[in-house]
Amino acid sequence: MSTAILTGQPVPGSPLEGDLRSLGFDVRVASDAADAQTLLAAVPADQRVAVVDARFVGHVHALRLGLTDPRFAASAVPGAVTAQPQARKDLTSALRATAGTAGGVVTLDALPDDIASAMESAATDVHRPDLGSLVATVPTDPQARNEARQAVAAVDDEAVRLRTAVKSRDGFFTTYCISPYSRYIARWCARRGLTPNQVTTASLLTALIAAGCAATGTRGGFVAAGLLLLFSFVLDCTDGQLARYSLQYSTLGAWLDATFDRAKEYAYYAGLALGAARGGDDVWALALGAMVLQTCRHVVDFSFNEANHDATANTSPTAALSDKLDSVGWTVWVRRMIVLPIGERWAMIAVLTALTTPRITLVVLIIGCALAACYTTAGRVLRSLTRKATRTDRAAGALSDLADNGPLASAFAALKRGGWPLPAPVVAFVGGAAVVGAAAFTSYGSSWVVVGAVIYVIASGLALSRPLKAPLDWLVPPFFRAAEYGTVLVIAAKADVNGALPAAFGLVAAVAYHHYDTVYRIKGGTGAPPRWLVRTIGGQDGRTLVVALAAALLSATDFTVALTALAVAVALVVLVESIRFWVSSGAPAVHDEGEPA
Repeated sequence: MSTAILTGQPVPGSPLEGDLRSLGFDVRVASDAADAQTLLAAVPADQRVAVVDARFVGHVHALRLGLTDPRFAASAVPGAVTAQPQARKDLTSALRATAGTAGGVVTLDALPDDIASAMESAATDVHRPDLGSLVATVPTDPQARNEARQAVAAVDDEAVRLRTAVKSRDGFFTTYCISPYSRYIARWCARRGLTPNQVTTASLLTALIAAGCAATGTRGGFVAAGLLLLFSFVLDCTDGQLARYSLQYSTLGAWLDATFDRAKEYAYYAGLALGAARGGDDVWALALGAMVLQTCRHVVDFSFNEANHDATANTSPTAALSDKLDSVGWTVWVRRMIVLPIGERWAMIAVLTALTTPRITLVVLIIGCALAACYTTAGRVLRSLTRKATRTDRAAGALSDLADNGPLASAFAALKRGGWPLPAPVVAFVGGAAVVGAAAFTSYGSSWVVVGAVIYVIASGLALSRPLKAPLDWLVPPFFRAAEYGTVLVIAAKADVNGALPAAFGLVAAVAYHHYDTVYRIKGGTGAPPRWLVRTIGGQDGRTLVVALAAALLSATDFTVALTALAVAVALVVLVESIRFWVSSGAPAVHDEGEPA
């Protein structure tokens, strides 16, 4: 139970006390400053506390936004200020200082507003939500109060709450085909006490059932799979809308939302491959290729965004042209659809699954994702080449963490600490091309693949021998992802035995999870996973070398067993550490507001 302290008795007829109780606050009334401080001190240290002006007039949702959002230690709206336990000391000090300037007596002055200003003056970050058309004010006379009440009555609080539950920027399919009704599902869930985490879990289970239906290999199974995949996406939209509607944000929910989307999509690819196999068609290479391409698309976006997260003078003619195009309504939707975001992608997969075959579904998916990747990557390259930006040490550190170099590559980076004359992306590309090319143009078991892997390990170290601050250095992590995943894919395909490609699929899925986990830790400001984890699973360079050595030393059948064992080992280590971190108190409250691709 949270506690709200009113600065005096509410005005007769005011619904303020009832509104606060409906938001979960235990309401206390202070008679003067000393009483307010006494009431504040009596609130348990692990509870949220708010100070609210007794004259407050406004929408309940304005109070909800200002006083109940769990993401912020302190927040305020006109006439109300709140603090979670970590900001209680700052609020107490501000109350003491404000009461002192008011002569030690709570008056009709806007005391909560003064407290919020005092907290900000003391360098406390006080969140002030954008209320839009919602009303939150402290009228000073009867006429102003009457006008404020009329303004409250003129705006539908619930309509605003429903509208703002939907992300302001989303894809065409999601905006026009899902959100118009999924927001009402979110409200239905909220009124029945369901949490976003429960809806997220339901979305995952639905997608897994869809994958199971696809794995049957029957037309009825494919139709059911397509319908269930769409329903899973509806629930996927609903969980975020429920979180925004009821402000039920949580660290665990952020982690679930960030990881379950990938688990659902990749499990569905596996279901399509299993279903095709029942019909005598082996599409595991296509399923793995789709996963590799989709993951590489994401790392392009993540790397670019991290490289420019806090860059100075971050402007370019390309960005200016993009902004101009965004001012033309129809171009906005065309550009959002071209990149094939999750809504359009899942809708395409669902329809193709129901109407065609797994092979056609995966081929069309790969073509669509490849075109989208070319479009987005080309745009980011142009922006990087034309903008005059100075990148920070933080950005360079984030790119280094995303590179995921292990002990071997790090050793070569230390040997060439002064830097390498060639640009880092060129070195990374050449190293990746060496190992993937060797795997592609030689037979299974060739020692040339090991030579290529050694070149790749050395190149991985040289690429990170100096800070990644050049305009195109954000391309290094995507090149590493393409090289590692591509090597596993090609060698498994060359093995040409049952089980090799499914084992490769499992290994890439486990490693991709590790890379997504790294991204969301960095986005949350906690840095990359611990170095012991990276060392334990070898880093991207070490894993590539191990796979190449296994192919050179083992028969195709034994290689499949080794690949399976490696996949299981990586998955266990990564999942245990990831779950430990994301359920710990030190995990960041990262809320994924929509994937970039």
